[in-house]
Amino acid sequence: MVTKLLPEWRLFQGVPSETLERLEQCGRVRALAKGELIIQARQPQQDVYIQMSGKSMAYNLTHTGNRKILFIFGPGALLNEHVLNFSDASTYCEAIEPGTAFTVPTSEFLRLMREDFALTCGVLAAQEQKIWRLGHQLKNTVGSIYLERKLAAKLWKLSRDFGIPGPEGIEIDVTLPVTMLADMLGAPRETTSRLCKKLVDHGLIRMTGKRIYIADPEKMSHFYKTGTY
Repeated sequence: MVTKLLPEWRLFQGVPSETLERLEQCGRVRALAKGELIIQARQPQQDVYIQMSGKSMAYNLTHTGNRKILFIFGPGALLNEHVLNFSDASTYCEAIEPGTAFTVPTSEFLRLMREDFALTCGVLAAQEQKIWRLGHQLKNTVGSIYLERKLAAKLWKLSRDFGIPGPEGIEIDVTLPVTMLADMLGAPRETTSRLCKKLVDHGLIRMTGKRIYIADPEKMSHFYKTGTY
């Protein structure tokens, strides 16, 4: 189990060890159970959360009450969508497997940001990456890309972020039931199940229970970009 903030995480690249030590003194490590709600939308947030081990997801609810998954976070990720004020959160963040998160009062985190510009840069880079990913998701909406290509793009991205190479290809190290894939697509479960079968039939993925393997990432990338197998 990870118990310390690691300098190799993107959020802390270039941040002096002294700052990380001071940050650790201001906060604590919190154990997370699968399904535990870390951040709740429309609730005031006075703490900053950083994923230490395990994985979490950020999502919002549609007008019909369905979940729309925005991000899946791994170790080193900043879970808050904002850290500069104490306003209500606009998204939910939930642990999708047992893990840990580092939590620190926002006031203390901001104090260290003021004192260490490298930490400020790390936070800016983390939030800019989220904005870029949201823009990429908007580009790949249903109106401009077929759903099977949208699913392929999301699986390819997950394989890049959480992939484990093996003899059968790249295993996505995230438990992905069809319901969760449907929430990522914003599509019905039955439709998502059919899309998965199409990708399996074309040899792009293999599904074993709730685990997904990508046989050839380059072939998957070619498909989601062009629509041709």
